[in-house]
Amino acid sequence: MKVVILYRPNSEHDTRVQSLVRDYEHQTGKHLELLSLDTRDGADKARLWDIVQYPALVALDDQGQVLKVWQDEQFPLMNEISWYDRGGSSALE
Repeated sequence: MKVVILYRPNSEHDTRVQSLVRDYEHQTGKHLELLSLDTRDGADKARLWDIVQYPALVALDDQGQVLKVWQDEQFPLMNEISWYDRGGSSALE
């Protein structure tokens, strides 16, 4: 399982997203995947996952199916992100 953050870089929520990623890495030693909505892949994933508010954190199973979505400013707690990010990459890799 992993967690992906869909967001728009250089926007009003960019600082909050970057802070979450930095704090998460500091607390867990793992990276969260960032996916820009300004890229074709990011826009396609937003449509596929039916994301309409940003930023959005999307928890995916190992087959890429959506397990949970947090949209807009409703970020989950770090331990909840970590539970869904059990397959996330280590900051040491």
